[in-house]
Amino acid sequence: MKHYNSIIIGHITDDLNTDYTGQTIHSCGGAVLFSSASAYSLGHRVAAITKLSKNDADRLNAFTIDDDDVYCSFCNGSVVMENVYFTKDRDKRKSKCKEFSEQFTIDDIPKDIDADVYHFAGLLYGDFSDDLIKSVALNRGAVALDVQACLRHANKETGEMYFEDWSSKKEMLKYISFLKTDAAEAEILTGTKDRYEAAKILYSWGAKEILITHSSEVLVYDGKSVYTCPIKARDLIGRTGRGDTTFAAYINERINNNIEDSLLTATATVSLKMETPGPLKCNREDVLDYIKEFY
Repeated sequence: MKHYNSIIIGHITDDLNTDYTGQTIHSCGGAVLFSSASAYSLGHRVAAITKLSKNDADRLNAFTIDDDDVYCSFCNGSVVMENVYFTKDRDKRKSKCKEFSEQFTIDDIPKDIDADVYHFAGLLYGDFSDDLIKSVALNRGAVALDVQACLRHANKETGEMYFEDWSSKKEMLKYISFLKTDAAEAEILTGTKDRYEAAKILYSWGAKEILITHSSEVLVYDGKSVYTCPIKARDLIGRTGRGDTTFAAYINERINNNIEDSLLTATATVSLKMETPGPLKCNREDVLDYIKEFY
């Protein structure tokens, strides 16, 4: 049995990103790519599980982790995304899913690997079924969930994206050890713009630790205390993948560290990442140096 700190599950995408100035960049993306790069840069042992068409196998070269730690199931389709950002901080965007892949199943998770945390890093509603999440939580290990994949829908004909509340949230959140949302998603789930109050509501529904990202800070709530740490990025050119980078850094750090230290490391990691486009490529010493300089 091969053991990992975390196993990250999600689709690697082909992205067409247009910034607020009209400049367009073509690159690989997806939460699984940004998340695995983040945890790996901090020295954690991570695996990535993805699925795509054999015709797009070259996308696997975009992963920064070792080839032996990438597990790919080939299927009938790969995800292609189009993102148009309207502001410099990239908090406002319009996204379209141009091409779709297939839903993940329990068979996509090899039986000869395990992990402390199973990180569901999806892009769209339908990437994972509730039954898959529940099965992993009950039979494999702690579940970390980026709620984006439970809220963000795409029209199968036009590709237009829209958000809807997660109808089974109150049933499912009790299976989630680590829940990640951004400020807008937290409002959809709870009905409040107050991030502090939203975190408390999500905890009351069963999630054990809630992490909420915002352009100014990262917030964590564990049912007892609210912890926050400011983002100190000097440039926002690498904004894409902010939440993925933060969440993966946090949950992997939490395996052996307390909340406050894990949050500091995760926030410094994403602040450093946001200064450069693409998945994070650094080592732990770079993050520690960043902490010394800016925190």
